[in-house]
Amino acid sequence: MMPNQPEAHFFRRQFAIKTIAACAICTCATAVFCQNPSVPDGPAAATPKAAAPVISPFSSAGGSVPPAPWRVVGLPGGNKPLTQFDLAPLEGRAVLRVRTDHSYANLVHDLPGALLAPGMKLRWRWRLDQPLPGADLRQRQGDDSPLKVCASFDLPIEQLGLVERNLLRAARLASREKLPSATLCYVWDATLPAGTLLDNAFTHRVRMIVVDGAEQRLGQWVAHAQDLAADFRRAFGNESATLPPLEAVLVGGDSDNTASQSLGYVGDITLTP
Repeated sequence: MMPNQPEAHFFRRQFAIKTIAACAICTCATAVFCQNPSVPDGPAAATPKAAAPVISPFSSAGGSVPPAPWRVVGLPGGNKPLTQFDLAPLEGRAVLRVRTDHSYANLVHDLPGALLAPGMKLRWRWRLDQPLPGADLRQRQGDDSPLKVCASFDLPIEQLGLVERNLLRAARLASREKLPSATLCYVWDATLPAGTLLDNAFTHRVRMIVVDGAEQRLGQWVAHAQDLAADFRRAFGNESATLPPLEAVLVGGDSDNTASQSLGYVGDITLTP
């Protein structure tokens, strides 16, 4: 069964895994993902305890290039400009600068098969200096975000519905990648209140939680500590009673649908008990 046009567009548009019928084909590198059994999200999950996966920090890197294994992932075919990711000194510390200009890309850090203990939190801080006019994640023509931090999970494909299962298989075959089956994104969106949970406008396989929006003043750092297991249950609990292994984290920003520009910064991203 071949994907319909909206779903195919998703597979071209969503990430690094950026989940796309080719969203997978990396502009700068090719990812290899490992399949692992699901990990119960309860007392049994803590035995043995899972060590927190290590994410390379931006603050300790030299120069302007994000440290390995961070890598840029753009759309296949290179038919759109890439969002620019570089390191910049800000307030005496190196942080990731995210600049969009009619562009799309993600900065991906692979963590194949990483097991998460209950209560493990994804922590980061970010600030937005220039928002995206016209962005609205509820609509395809406004499906842009100046800043997002995402986690991709290896949800067993057998737990998906028949249509989505076939679409994902077709996308994996087309991209020759093991695309993630469940991606949770924390986004900055000026049109929706914080706490809003919604599906990506193009695919049910990507779900978003708005953590900052219009109520946050521009140019100010905002810190977050999100319980991945709790948020996964909220977003995907109807599909899985267990927390699957983590495949990657990514930072993104895109303005290709709104044909606009944005500027933001992201500090170190960590996973902590």
